[in-house]
Amino acid sequence: MRKIVISTGGGDAPGLNAVIFAVVNSATRLGWEVYGSRQGYKGLLDPEYLVRLTPEVVEEITPIGGTILGTTNKGNPFSMPVKNLAGETSFVDVSDKIIDNFNRMGFYCHIAIGGDGSLEIAHNFARKGMPVIGVPKTIDNDLEATDRTFGFDTAVATATEALDKLHSTAKSHDRVMVVEVMGRESGWIALYSGISGGADVILIPEIPFNMETVCKKISDNELHEKDYAIVVVAEGAIAEGGSVISRGEGETGREEVVLGGIGEWVADEIRQRIGKDTRSLVLGHLQRGGSPTTFDRLLALRFGAAAVRLADAGIFNHMVAFVPPGMSSVPLEEAICVRKKVDLESDKVLTAREIGICLGDTP
Repeated sequence: MRKIVISTGGGDAPGLNAVIFAVVNSATRLGWEVYGSRQGYKGLLDPEYLVRLTPEVVEEITPIGGTILGTTNKGNPFSMPVKNLAGETSFVDVSDKIIDNFNRMGFYCHIAIGGDGSLEIAHNFARKGMPVIGVPKTIDNDLEATDRTFGFDTAVATATEALDKLHSTAKSHDRVMVVEVMGRESGWIALYSGISGGADVILIPEIPFNMETVCKKISDNELHEKDYAIVVVAEGAIAEGGSVISRGEGETGREEVVLGGIGEWVADEIRQRIGKDTRSLVLGHLQRGGSPTTFDRLLALRFGAAAVRLADAGIFNHMVAFVPPGMSSVPLEEAICVRKKVDLESDKVLTAREIGICLGDTP
């Protein structure tokens, strides 16, 4: 009997449980056993964090947000932070121990569900001989090898709903509302939600913005008897000649810089330059929570089933990819090497410009 182990790593995303559901049910129909590693790779370090997954266990998890296995973005087995008695942090490589435990427990393959960081870790394990299949997970939709990642549609729906509600309060007070959404290096969430939610200005990392252009758009609204404005800004957006705004590094000093604050900065600039009553709002992790949309549920289920098909065919060190209309696969090394950016000549960007949305370009 083949045994497989699933892990979920990095930030959570709506649809993770649906992937787990599909993997468990698809593998069980093949007569396989499925185990889940809690908190990333902890289940392959400590058996207490390893859980047997059956169709009965996962029966009702598809519509539930988050992940029943838990997740972490601080558990890189190749550089695991460990504190000594004095509270000092050092970093150790426990990957060999994980490989040994994987082989000792007789696992056939590992299905790693995660974004670019988690998939890079999975690829490193594959290079050490572990049979690995990746499933792409990121609400930012920034993996080049797949047309969509699950969680993105739900995040956009959440952001769009927030924008819909902000229109009424902004209009009531003649205010400018600046909404900061996720998007470290790509502006997919900002672009999709901003267009759908009727934003006046959308600022994305792919287009360095000019504050004079932004303020002119807001001032021009008043020429059309519109005394309020909605500005959507991705957390990684950068002003011309500026740099990303962050809240510092992670706790260990080895993690990615924690972005945040660009929305408040833009709001302050608008307030100072044109004197408008301006408020800022950070949606933050609200975009990660809640039940997945129908699109994300179906996509996640398709990813999970496709991962088991790859395992059954013995195709490892690959990531499942959604290439419409069907599912495909791509080597992990290729999947993680390029971030997918917003194409500035795409129909969506053209649509934004043609319906009067300002993207912050220098006039």
